[in-house]
Amino acid sequence: MGRAFQNRKESMAKTADAKTKVYSKYGREIYVCAKAGGTDPASNLTLRGLIDRAKKDQVPSHVIDKALDKAAGTGGEDFSPARYEGFGPGSCMVIVECLTDNPNRTFGDVRGCFTKTKSKIGTPGSVSHLFDHCAVFAFAGNDEDAVLEALMDADVDVTDIENEAGRLTVFAPHTEYAKTRQALIDAFGEVDFEIDEIQFLPQTTTPLEGDDVAMFEKLLDLLNDLDDVQNVYHNAEV
Repeated sequence: MGRAFQNRKESMAKTADAKTKVYSKYGREIYVCAKAGGTDPASNLTLRGLIDRAKKDQVPSHVIDKALDKAAGTGGEDFSPARYEGFGPGSCMVIVECLTDNPNRTFGDVRGCFTKTKSKIGTPGSVSHLFDHCAVFAFAGNDEDAVLEALMDADVDVTDIENEAGRLTVFAPHTEYAKTRQALIDAFGEVDFEIDEIQFLPQTTTPLEGDDVAMFEKLLDLLNDLDDVQNVYHNAEV
């Protein structure tokens, strides 16, 4: 897979002003996950991983609890996932994941970001077929053989395992996220995951130069400023 996966998911800007957006992003995602699979992290492993990730990103407990309380109640927002694909500056490929209660508004907002940066939004599937949709887990360790054996014993379809500088990174199909996570915990106890999420990993990269770099960074800033945007993946090499 290669270590480049670490840079493919564009996080929110790391400034004090952006904290509210980060909290909102996690609150929305936790709400949707709990609403779909139950509010108990012990039985909803996707929710458990999401909460762990939120805590590592310093999301306050009250934000997490509020999202869970809303999911346990009736009514509330009716968020649904939406994914948009397109071509950014320099013909790089971009995937935008959203959670929205108004798809028409969200599509218009995302399309506007592409238009303002001389980019082009595409049709569903226009670029995603050139990405691998993977569950990615990274944690401290050196014994990749033991990890592989544990995952095979749990009948997990492992895509790849990387071992570098005392850190193991496991790649598996996105549909095997919960199964892979549980297998690792069962085999090695409460694993301290450095990375624990589902990502789109590009199969190739597109180098950007000159004005395309600034325009690409503007595209990312515009997208991350949208409340409905959860994640942005790309294959740009800056």
